[in-house]
Amino acid sequence: MCNCGKKRSGYSQNQASKINTVGKAAVGEEAAGYISFEYTGKSALTVIGNVTGTKYRFTSPGNTQNVNHLDAAGMMAVPVLKKIR
Repeated sequence: MCNCGKKRSGYSQNQASKINTVGKAAVGEEAAGYISFEYTGKSALTVIGNVTGTKYRFTSPGNTQNVNHLDAAGMMAVPVLKKIR
């Protein structure tokens, strides 16, 4: 008699728990990691984070926004944004 089905269900349950654990860790990191950017342009600017899809609105020169660390690399490529923290 074959126990293949039981092995498969045990394997898929283990894989699901690993995925959930990784997902929870990523969310915890995301909530804790923000980096501040200052807008040095002349008018207003809206930037959409390349990883999270979050819209960051800089309403005037000198305006600062806390940017998710996942989006920070993309923000550093914008010439009128300066990392301040």
